[in-house]
Amino acid sequence: MSFILALDAGTTSLKGALFDLSGKVLAVCVHEYRLENPAPDIVELDAEVYWSGAQAVIADLLKSAAVPPAAITALGVTSQGETLIVLDQHGRPLRKAIVWLDNRAKAEAEIIRKEFGRDLVYHVTGQQDIVPAWPAAKILWLRNHESELFHAADKFLMLEDYLVYRLTGKFATDHALNPSTLYYDLRNGGWWESMLRLLGISSRQLPVLLNSGESAGKVIAHAGLSTQTVVTVAPIDQVAAAVGAGNIAPGMITETTGGALAICATVDRPVYDPGGRVALYRHAAPGLFALLPWIPMAGMILRWFRDEFGGEMDYASLVEQAAAVSPGSDGLIVLPHFSGMNSPDVNPEAKGVFWGISTAHRKGHFIRAILEAVAFALRDNLDLLAQSGVDYREIISVGGGARSKLWLQIKADVLQKPIKTMLCEETTSLGTAVLAAKGTGCFTNLEAAVGAMVHPAATIPPNTHNREVYDAAFRKYRELNRRNFAA
Repeated sequence: MSFILALDAGTTSLKGALFDLSGKVLAVCVHEYRLENPAPDIVELDAEVYWSGAQAVIADLLKSAAVPPAAITALGVTSQGETLIVLDQHGRPLRKAIVWLDNRAKAEAEIIRKEFGRDLVYHVTGQQDIVPAWPAAKILWLRNHESELFHAADKFLMLEDYLVYRLTGKFATDHALNPSTLYYDLRNGGWWESMLRLLGISSRQLPVLLNSGESAGKVIAHAGLSTQTVVTVAPIDQVAAAVGAGNIAPGMITETTGGALAICATVDRPVYDPGGRVALYRHAAPGLFALLPWIPMAGMILRWFRDEFGGEMDYASLVEQAAAVSPGSDGLIVLPHFSGMNSPDVNPEAKGVFWGISTAHRKGHFIRAILEAVAFALRDNLDLLAQSGVDYREIISVGGGARSKLWLQIKADVLQKPIKTMLCEETTSLGTAVLAAKGTGCFTNLEAAVGAMVHPAATIPPNTHNREVYDAAFRKYRELNRRNFAA
């Protein structure tokens, strides 16, 4: 039998999953790491921590699934975007990885903005703003503040690229991982030479661009796998999750409610929001693109409420209390901008709000209002996509929020659209595995791979009786958002 291993390097943990060619999960392992935050705006991690985590996860997967290394046909790798790792000419990290959360390069982001302008950057790269998180700003910071290191740099890699390199000895990356570097030309499918010149680097210092699922090379001997196992590239984790949910055609939308709320809308052409508010990426599916609006706080608000006010209650107990409250939470509305407003409007100064509190409100009201706030934010962003002519026939819910039947029902009722769930909860890993299986010839095309490995679980229809109350609550939510934005 053939098995596919997937690695997903996230912000605070590295996850591995092993699948067979029917999409069945044989094992899942997680290795956590703690980011270093030595000063405001500085977020780093030793690159060796990522690699050690990958090795540990691979070993744990093989042991727990009792699968011999020779049975692993392919290993797909995906990751968070924007984390920068700089190597010397011997392939050794010159410094700690600068994590995507790092915000030190504010002045450099402004230099890029003045040089190119926000509109040009948006239409070339698909990124709607120029912020310190983008690797282009980080590289310029290195040039300005660590010049000796900058001149010694031989390769500038994303986290996925680094893991691929450690596994294969080859420098390769995925087209669909790189739009947010700010030096990838989305329209032409290559490195943006004008940006490279500003940064003072060349395309030789960047990895080779491959299509999603394409082979970067075979595993080298010390990685713990067979040297016949093929390592494949994958898109940024959000797009990989869309593939793992079967979102590979225009008219499909995936919403992921985890710590944040991330939306992936598949389109058949580059679509630019007239207001410049929605990021555009390449999709893993050939010729397609993905719009990725998101808000930074979703499930994280529920976790905060549990930790601060839940006592000893777990999530199931919290949701049980929320289920006893009527739709609309008796007028209590939450604005989920506990970490600023990102979409559909950008306002880093926006604050979280509990509005309409009375002595009649109990703990369950606050919990339900949090769940409803995420549904309202989802509707707000889908309406934003509609303004750009993006229509959808299907909404697929993944992430931790998809485990809650109540939350799914609230979303269906707020949107007045059916919500579909998937049998496999590990959609990012599954999508990475699907692409690896297709890329190594286990299936003739992506559609066949998805058909064999991706399976729906249930569809939650909307309750039409709740339309009126949620329409009214959503109008109030939007009105409060406008006040918050103005403030």
